[in-house]
Amino acid sequence: MAKHVIMVEGMSCDHCKHAVETAVQENKDVVKVEAFPAEDKVDVEVLNDAALEDVKQRIYDAGYDVKS
Repeated sequence: MAKHVIMVEGMSCDHCKHAVETAVQENKDVVKVEAFPAEDKVDVEVLNDAALEDVKQRIYDAGYDVKS
């Protein structure tokens, strides 16, 4: 398992937090996810680092810009 911090622009409220977390959790390799709108970041723990690109795409598809 590996922990990653993804910087995300556009999250501003609890609705944003929930939308991002829900989208990321749809990836079967995600063990844990927590979004922090005030800090523009998402902490994610995955079973396989290869899942990271899919996680970033899911955040983008939910309407948020991934900075890293």
